[in-house]
Amino acid sequence: MKKRLTRSDDGYIGGVCGGIAEYFGWDPTIVRVIWLIAILFGVGSPILIYIILWIIMPER
Repeated sequence: MKKRLTRSDDGYIGGVCGGIAEYFGWDPTIVRVIWLIAILFGVGSPILIYIILWIIMPER
């Protein structure tokens, strides 16, 4: 069975961070903290990337 990257059902906003965490087998809190740090330090465009992933990633 293939793993698929999908949005999580227990997501706070869109389920993107939760879906990424489930795909890699990580704790969702860690992914959310990393995402928050990326937003605070302006690494790339994390908000824009989140919105794009929200649109592209299918629901479970």
